[in-house]
Amino acid sequence: MSAPVVGIFDNGVLWWGLAACGVAQLSKLVIELVVHRRWNPKVLVETGGMPSSHSALLTGTTAALGWVQGFDGPLFGLAAVLCFVVLYDASGVRRAAGLTAARVNALVADGGGLVAGEPPAKPLKENLGHTRLEVLIGALMGPLVALPGLVLVGSPLQLAQGLGWFTPVG
Repeated sequence: MSAPVVGIFDNGVLWWGLAACGVAQLSKLVIELVVHRRWNPKVLVETGGMPSSHSALLTGTTAALGWVQGFDGPLFGLAAVLCFVVLYDASGVRRAAGLTAARVNALVADGGGLVAGEPPAKPLKENLGHTRLEVLIGALMGPLVALPGLVLVGSPLQLAQGLGWFTPVG
């Protein structure tokens, strides 16, 4: 395996941030089963809903980065600022866009097309953003998945080496 590929698999910050996102996204399927009593695998690839996987991704990655490189470093500061922007955007701008889409869809449903004589258009996607609670739960899930994984398991490369699946050459 080439050095860049090995480096990617040795990046625990990246992988545990992605794992936090995956756990959040999978939990949407479980919530759909428990709360709505239906099997709906589409929630695995849709935006919006409980919890915010974007929030889990960013807070998990940011927490792991702080753990590895220090919470006092400029890289952690940059990650934290980006994290706040994404969380604000998810519950603010994207949510407002979804509410606007719902109003446009209601107008179209009441009177056909938006322009006289125009046929009704395909409805706009309404579930774009998150409530503050969905963002909060996602933001808490991120570090709760990423930090124990990083500390207890390490990177995928470290896991593979520990299981005897990969031996470094040289």
